[in-house]
Amino acid sequence: MPTATLTISSRNYSSWSLRGWLVCRMAGLSFETEMLKDDASSRAELLHLSPSFLVPRLLHGDVVVWDTLAIAQYLNDTYPEAGFLPKEAPARAHCRSISGEMHGGFINLRSALPMNLKAHHPDFTIFNGAKGDIDRIVTIFEDCLRRYGGPFLFGAAPTLADAMYAPVCTRFRTYDVALPPLAATYRDTILDWDLLKEWTEEAQAEPDEIEELDMEF
Repeated sequence: MPTATLTISSRNYSSWSLRGWLVCRMAGLSFETEMLKDDASSRAELLHLSPSFLVPRLLHGDVVVWDTLAIAQYLNDTYPEAGFLPKEAPARAHCRSISGEMHGGFINLRSALPMNLKAHHPDFTIFNGAKGDIDRIVTIFEDCLRRYGGPFLFGAAPTLADAMYAPVCTRFRTYDVALPPLAATYRDTILDWDLLKEWTEEAQAEPDEIEELDMEF
């Protein structure tokens, strides 16, 4: 029986719901996924349970935690064997840093290239503000892959950083963002990640009329 419940909004549109689900799966947590309905009673319920009105929200026993990075930190404390962070202290600090950078930054990218797993927009025009975000993300990818050897950002196994940047890789596919070879290889590694493929398959079956309730972008 599941021991926890993860409340999400749309699988197709909600990048933060995806991140929360990934870290729960990476931790080996036994949980059920609850889709929040877009109606007043559901919104009121989420506001009562999660005062910041953010999804995803994790209920684990008596613990209620929202905000994807907070969920990941809670799971890292609870399941330290899950490998959210690299073993070496410098790499752990690096992983935390780039994860925090994604958590609090890249607003232009999020606004210009919203997550939409069902869509494909070839020859999409990207405005200059978003290009700066893309360049920074490419630098992060290439630096990590060269420093730690890949195929994931911190080596052979996925970490918190990969969960945080996975939705960006889907955006790169959706909008046909041209990437240099090393960054493109990492994008393809993430798109071929079993967990992301599972999420994407479920997103494809989601009704098109579902609205995004992802308050964090």
